[in-house]
Amino acid sequence: MANPKDDPEYDKYCDPDNPVKIKFEDILEAARRMTGLVTKTQCLRAHMSEKLEMEVYMKQEILQYTGCFKERGVRNTMLLLTDDQKRNGVVTASAGNHGAALSNNASQLGVPNIIVMPLKAPCTKIANVERYGGNKILYGNNMAEAKRHAMTIAKEKKMLYINGFDHPHIIEGQGTVGIEIIEQVPNVDAVLVPCGGGSLLAGVAVAVKHLKPDVEVYLRRSGQCYAATSVRKHAARCRTWASRVALTAGPRTIRRDVVGVESEKTRSMTESLKKNERIFLPMEFSIADGLAVNKVGVNTFHTLNNAGLLTKMVVVPEDWVARAIMHVTEEEKFNVEGAGAVGMAALMCGLLPNLKGKRVVVVISGGNIDTTTLGRALDRGMAAEGRLVKFKVGVWDKPGGLAELCSRLTSIGVTIRDCVPERTCGCCITRNIYSVQCKIIAETRGWDHTKQMVDLIKKHYKEYLFQDLNGKAEKTTTKKRGPCLAPNPICMQ
Repeated sequence: MANPKDDPEYDKYCDPDNPVKIKFEDILEAARRMTGLVTKTQCLRAHMSEKLEMEVYMKQEILQYTGCFKERGVRNTMLLLTDDQKRNGVVTASAGNHGAALSNNASQLGVPNIIVMPLKAPCTKIANVERYGGNKILYGNNMAEAKRHAMTIAKEKKMLYINGFDHPHIIEGQGTVGIEIIEQVPNVDAVLVPCGGGSLLAGVAVAVKHLKPDVEVYLRRSGQCYAATSVRKHAARCRTWASRVALTAGPRTIRRDVVGVESEKTRSMTESLKKNERIFLPMEFSIADGLAVNKVGVNTFHTLNNAGLLTKMVVVPEDWVARAIMHVTEEEKFNVEGAGAVGMAALMCGLLPNLKGKRVVVVISGGNIDTTTLGRALDRGMAAEGRLVKFKVGVWDKPGGLAELCSRLTSIGVTIRDCVPERTCGCCITRNIYSVQCKIIAETRGWDHTKQMVDLIKKHYKEYLFQDLNGKAEKTTTKKRGPCLAPNPICMQ
């Protein structure tokens, strides 16, 4: 039987036969080791708290030097390198954030480094690796291919391969986020953590559950709570037998929830925990590209599985991630990437109704969003909330016809983002020669305002096509027409 250590992808720090369970003492040592070397990011109350009906605090890891929590794990790992490892250098595979953090720290310490990135990595993150002094190599169509190439390079050049989401020192560094959360919001009820490979989730879960374990309490009729260890003392003070029974009738547990959050296209940890084993999950393009890990880490899975650390995993639809990016940009006044927005998305779309009225910390893991992706997310988010509407309307093709349409939309406060008249397309051949179809993209204030605009179009125009409030196409024409003579027989669609 072949020796598994001969496999190019064998990593002694992430060995399935010898997984490492992360301990709080190691996370605490990492926090002491990195004091003053990484940013202690703020954890401020979100403006969206009232809307979400809970006290929401945002742990803003976007304030790290490279714009992401990855700075913590990389700094801790680099501080623990031996002299030989520093001399030979380090190599990793990354879609962006881990590579940028490794480039920055290795360059500061004068350590040779190679960052292998998939060909389809976001342009902004590729540029970040270059800016921080990384020696980048673009290889493979996905992270799995990039990782295999990086590990092959590591063995050929005797460099240290640093797994960005599973190296024990990486996980320990990420766990310092949990220590800071408890320091900044000591009475927290739940912590929502994005999950890709699992290093941030595992580290935070270990720290939070150690510092704020579940507490078993007994409830008295007055509503006052007592810790289980002090029940006998309080029961002895009760004057009547009935009061003692009311006090000791049944314990309840006050939980400090740690919730992992993934998008619907990056749910590798959710599926692995369901099947009680690490599985390979093919990845599609996702707005949360920082979470796109095909197979979760050996050590992260071993730490989280059956350890009582994780309350649950939730999976967020991709469109809600776009909406979360939009709302954080508008209401909290900072940019966040898709991976960092999944926690807010989980609250917005109602996946955690049990947190209503509670104190919740959401880890905003990163802000390195590609400008093109940001524009798309804002547009998709506005469209999903009825604030960006696309429709078609037939107007009189005479001087003043289009101006009249613009004037009517302006009168109710609608902004026209785009307008394209179509006079010669196939679907217009059989129409009145003095009629022109206009494709409109309009910006409104929301569904009520959109409904007002739709009513106005229906009132003044006889031909139109738009999506109604239920998302179904509604089409009206002046009269029944004959068969379409155009090559494309679907008119106005």
